[in-house]
Amino acid sequence: MASLSESERGKGVVLSKVEGRGEGVRLKKENTRIMNQLSDTEFKQLRNYIEKNCGIALGDEKAYLVENRLAGLLAQTNSASFDELLRKAVGQPELGLRDKIVDAMTTNETSWFRDQYPYEILDTTIFKQFSRELAAGRCKKVRIWCAACSTGQEPYSVALTLREFARKNPGSPLQNAELIATDISPSVLFLAIAGRFDQIAMSRGMPPEIRDRYFTSSGKVWVLNDAVRKMVTFKKLNLQDDFLSLGKFDLVFCRNVMIYFSDTFKRDLFKRIAALTQPGGVLFLGASESAVPYTDQFTMISENRHLYYKLRKEARQ
Repeated sequence: MASLSESERGKGVVLSKVEGRGEGVRLKKENTRIMNQLSDTEFKQLRNYIEKNCGIALGDEKAYLVENRLAGLLAQTNSASFDELLRKAVGQPELGLRDKIVDAMTTNETSWFRDQYPYEILDTTIFKQFSRELAAGRCKKVRIWCAACSTGQEPYSVALTLREFARKNPGSPLQNAELIATDISPSVLFLAIAGRFDQIAMSRGMPPEIRDRYFTSSGKVWVLNDAVRKMVTFKKLNLQDDFLSLGKFDLVFCRNVMIYFSDTFKRDLFKRIAALTQPGGVLFLGASESAVPYTDQFTMISENRHLYYKLRKEARQ
């Protein structure tokens, strides 16, 4: 039986079986590690491409992440190197590699009612304020945007909070709120629209009483009921693109995504979010994120030691 030398083991050489005509089985040496290894030049080129196309800023220490997440695309596209993959992405747009590269590089970490406090503040403060403004005729309809929504847990958590608020406040005009959720990744949007979640996803933050009230068990998955699922409209959106066409919003969730962007892009994004937020509208960021260094258009609000933001001009137009 053939074996590898010490030097070959160190270089990542592997043995694979190849069928030969009338020759039985012979062994072939393949240096898969070297063939797919990301060079410094390739990393810098891919890093620039990724930031240009989705805003994600990668430090020098993230080369391993690029290599691991894009390695599968080499086989899918029959590319011998990362340089060839990038050349195909740039020179052959019909292959759709831009979306596949961005999809592979985005982090889809999410859970139900993440950090809890945003949804508690919605229930105890924000939704009551919206209800008063709707009743007084100062607002015709509440519009909510969840940016970078991943597989849907965040917008559905907002929708479920709305349903629970309406259940506790019969006749609430908030039940007609419009909820838009966007993400750059077509694959996660496909999962979000389906409204089907496995047990692992459901174990991450979903209260049993909410699950039993709004979900139905179907084999190994839980299916969100149609009434809640239809409250959310999902759309594909790259936050680098113009999004003013989405219209004005009273409430914006842009949580746990700013941390991946450069300071320059953060400033630009806050400016554009402010442009589509109603005067006095509310912005929620992730627990580790802050608007303060990047914009002066929002006022920081502290409630029970938790933070959110309001557009500075309080009166609605």
